[in-house]
Amino acid sequence: MGKVLYLDCSSGASGDMLLGALLDLGLPLDHLREALGDLLLSGAAIDAHRVLRSGISATCFTVVEPEPGPEASHRHRPHHRSLDDVERLIGLSALEPAVRERARALYRKLAEVEAAVHGVPIDRIHFHEVGALDSVVDIVGATWGIARLGIDRVVASPLNVGGGSVETAHGRLSVPAPATIRLLEGVPIYSDGPALELVTPTGALLVASHAVAYGALPPMVVRNVGYGAGTRDVAGRPNVLRAIVGEEGETGDHHRVVALDCNIDDMNPQLYGLLMDRLYAAGALDVFYVPAYMKKNRPGTLVTVIAPPSRREALASLLFAETTTIGVRYRELDRECLAREVVTVETCYGPVRFKLARRAGTIVNVAPEFDDCVRLASERGCPTKDVQAEAIRAYTEKHGHP
Repeated sequence: MGKVLYLDCSSGASGDMLLGALLDLGLPLDHLREALGDLLLSGAAIDAHRVLRSGISATCFTVVEPEPGPEASHRHRPHHRSLDDVERLIGLSALEPAVRERARALYRKLAEVEAAVHGVPIDRIHFHEVGALDSVVDIVGATWGIARLGIDRVVASPLNVGGGSVETAHGRLSVPAPATIRLLEGVPIYSDGPALELVTPTGALLVASHAVAYGALPPMVVRNVGYGAGTRDVAGRPNVLRAIVGEEGETGDHHRVVALDCNIDDMNPQLYGLLMDRLYAAGALDVFYVPAYMKKNRPGTLVTVIAPPSRREALASLLFAETTTIGVRYRELDRECLAREVVTVETCYGPVRFKLARRAGTIVNVAPEFDDCVRLASERGCPTKDVQAEAIRAYTEKHGHP
């Protein structure tokens, strides 16, 4: 069974909220200090304490960075750091090399987004709010914490980004801020609640970079729950990020998929075969066509594509490019897949592979590989159905009734 972390972002997400939630799940604060290593030198300190947010007990994580001396000029203040500065800071940590490189990759992604937003080369980017030591610690610490918990898969709810505006080093900006919304490309978001920034750039970076799926709580056996507190106590809403750790059930592989549909009644039928091939090549899990009657009783085709949510945009673009449709519908669904195994059985015609499907450890479906049966029938000059029957007989003799 895989270990899954579900992030409930109905009150938004920030780096300190995520790290607070991971600590609330049981990550030792002393171990985090050790992992951060020399990154916390020069008088900086970290702390975690319990607070109430609308009646919910949560862990509030903070970083205290010493104020720069009077001799430090504004341009050299530590909260205005370049990508090289941040990467040097990350290099001072005691993280395992793979985790350290993961943290550096996240900051490089952030630098690319900032460069695109401001229209400057990446080597001229100077981080402001997200270059402060607390943001560096949040990103490094959360990356370490997820690895330390042994998480196999991260799933998140759609993110509530809040509303209104926020003061930044570039002035007052609408929520979500430009960097935040770019980091959330391809991620389901919505706006609900107070006129506050609920998702920070750091929170957007961490959730979008770790989550492999978005939606409702996936099927799991819950093992632990943690709450990370935001800095403010918002009236009428617990300003917390809830993190749920559990084990995915043995009944099958549960995950989210996206279904894309479009109706077509004016396309050359020769194009459908090519379309299916290209959809599969672009990451579709399944593609099927259903005859349909459309406007003015015209015969048409319902095209349905099943895919991972991360492939939705690419597959929608492909449908628009390769077909005559002018609209694509999509929706996210939960999917359960049985555990699968392939075994080979020797028959009088030759070896035949069998597909076995299990649910909760019990075999519920057994089928000979049709392509193997066709190939052997062609080689031996006999009906395919005879090869299938012989394969099932040989399997049953060796393994019992399928």
